[in-house]
Amino acid sequence: MTLRICVAQLNLTVGDMPGNAQKIIEAAKAAHAQGARLLLTPELSICGYIAEDLFLRPSFIAACNEAVKTVARETADLTDLAIVVGHPVGRDQRGKSMTVSERTNSASVLKNGRVVENYSKRLLPNYQVFDERRYFVPGQGTCVFQAGDISIGLLICEDAWFDEPAELAKEAGAELLAVINASPFHLGKGYEREVMMTGRVRSSGLPLVYTHLVGGQDEVVFEGQSFAIGADGTLVGRAPSFEEKLFYVDVSRNGDALALKAETAPARAPESDLWDALVLGLRDYVGKNGFKSVILGLSGGIDSALVLAIAVDALGKEQVHAVMMPSPYTAGISLDDAREMAKRLDVQYDEISIRPEFEQFKASLGPLFGGKPEDSTEENIQARIRGVMLMALSNKHGHLVLTTGNKSEYATGYCTLYGDMCGGFAPIKDVVKTKVFEMARWRNAHDPYRTGANPIPERIITRPPSAELRPDQTDQDNLPPYEVLDAIIERYMENDMGVAELIAEGFKPEDVEKVTRLIKINEYKRRQAAEGTRVTHRGFGKDWRYPITNKFRA
Repeated sequence: MTLRICVAQLNLTVGDMPGNAQKIIEAAKAAHAQGARLLLTPELSICGYIAEDLFLRPSFIAACNEAVKTVARETADLTDLAIVVGHPVGRDQRGKSMTVSERTNSASVLKNGRVVENYSKRLLPNYQVFDERRYFVPGQGTCVFQAGDISIGLLICEDAWFDEPAELAKEAGAELLAVINASPFHLGKGYEREVMMTGRVRSSGLPLVYTHLVGGQDEVVFEGQSFAIGADGTLVGRAPSFEEKLFYVDVSRNGDALALKAETAPARAPESDLWDALVLGLRDYVGKNGFKSVILGLSGGIDSALVLAIAVDALGKEQVHAVMMPSPYTAGISLDDAREMAKRLDVQYDEISIRPEFEQFKASLGPLFGGKPEDSTEENIQARIRGVMLMALSNKHGHLVLTTGNKSEYATGYCTLYGDMCGGFAPIKDVVKTKVFEMARWRNAHDPYRTGANPIPERIITRPPSAELRPDQTDQDNLPPYEVLDAIIERYMENDMGVAELIAEGFKPEDVEKVTRLIKINEYKRRQAAEGTRVTHRGFGKDWRYPITNKFRA
C-alpha cells in the first residue's frame, strides 16, 4: 500500500485566522483530489508565526479555536484524509491583580470532521528571534496517529533538533516522523536544516517529512524548502524555495521498511536565496499591511539602486515611485545615473531640487548657529529635507516610504535620524555594504523576475560610494575600508567576539576601537529605525537587544 502525503507549503498571515483556515481547506481539497491521505501544514498554521503578544490575548486563542473547528467542519467530507494544523492552545486563570496565561504551541490532527489527536511542542526555543518561553509552556507526551496503514509520529520544529522527542515517538510505535515548522530564514539555513534532519533520521532510524512555512512576517522571512529524507539518511525530495507549493511525498511499504519518493528542486546559489528573501520580505510587508505602492529616494548611489531593483522585482514597476532630490553637492553623474536606472526599469521618476530649502534652513538657523563653521549639522539638514519630502509624498499618495540604509550604516550610525532613516521599511537593513555591491553585480547578471536585465548602471557599482552631503565626500573618509568594517561587524555584532579577540585576529586596534565604539553609541538610532528583512543569523531587530544606557564594552 502507498500513502500519499501532501506538504502544504503555505504563505500565511498572522492574525488572519479565517483567511488561513480557508487556505488550509483549499489545500486539503486539492490534496484529497490528488489521492493524498495526509496533509501537513506548517507550525501554528491557523494563526501564523510569529504572533508575539497576540498569544497572550484570550480572544486570540478563542478565534484560533473557532478556525480549527471551521477547518474540521469544512473538510469533513474528505474521507480518510488526516489533516495536521498548528495552533495555540491555552487557558487563563484570573488572580487578584493579574491574569495568568498558560499556553502551548500545539497541533491537532483532524479526520472526518473531528479532532482525533493533539500534540504540544515539548522544546521551546528562546534564542535569536524566538521568544517561545514568554508565551508557551512545554508540552508533555507524544503523538502517534494513523494515516493509511502507516503510524506517523508528530513533532513540532525544535522537537526535531534533539534526540528525545523522536525517540519517544518511535517507542510509541511511529514508523515515520512528520515535522511541522516555522523556522526563519537566514543565509544557508535551509541546508543546515537538511543536515540536522539527516542526523535525526540516522539517530532514530525513521524516515522524515519536513513541512515548512513560506512568506514574510515583519522582519523575518520563511523560505519554504520543505523536504523528505529516507530511512537511510538520503534526501529523497525537496520543495521549491520562496513559493507556495503543494509538495507530494509517496510512501510505500517494502516489508518492514518504508520507501519515500518525491520530486527534488535543485540546490540553489546563496545569492539566489538572498535575492528571493529580500524580494519576498518586501512584497509581503507591503501586501499584508495593505499598501499599494512604495516610494524611495534615488540618489545615484549603490544602496538606493539596489533597493529600487528589489522593489521592482517585488511589486512591479507600476507600484514603484523614485524621486531624485539633488543638493548643491550632488554630482552631475549621480543625476545621470539615477535617470538612467529609472529609465531601464521604467518606473515613475521625478526630480526635486532641495537647494532652495537647504539655503532657507541655513538662513533661518544662521543667527542661532553663532557663526560656527559648517559640519555634520548641515549634512543632516539635507537628509532631513529629503525625508520630509518623501513623507509628504507618502501622505498625499499613500506610498510606503522605503529607506535605503544597509547594515554597515546601521551598525556605525552613518545614517541620519529623521533623515535618510525616514520610512516604513528598510529592505537592505541586514545586508552589509560589501554584500550590497555583490548583489548589485548579481542582479545585473540575472533577471529572475523578468523585470529588466542589467538594471543598475555600471558606474553606480564602480565609483566610490558617497553620501554627497559636502564637497568631495566619500564614505571612507572616516571609516575603515568596507572589507575591514564588514568583517569587524560580522565578528563583533553577529558572533559576539570581543575587542581583544578581534585584535588578535589581526585587525588594527584603532579600527576595532572605532567600529565597536560606533556600534555601541548608536543603539538609540537603531531603536528608532524601520523594520527590515532579516537575512543573517543576527540582525538589528528581534535578536539584537542591547540597552541604550550602557557602560559595558566587550
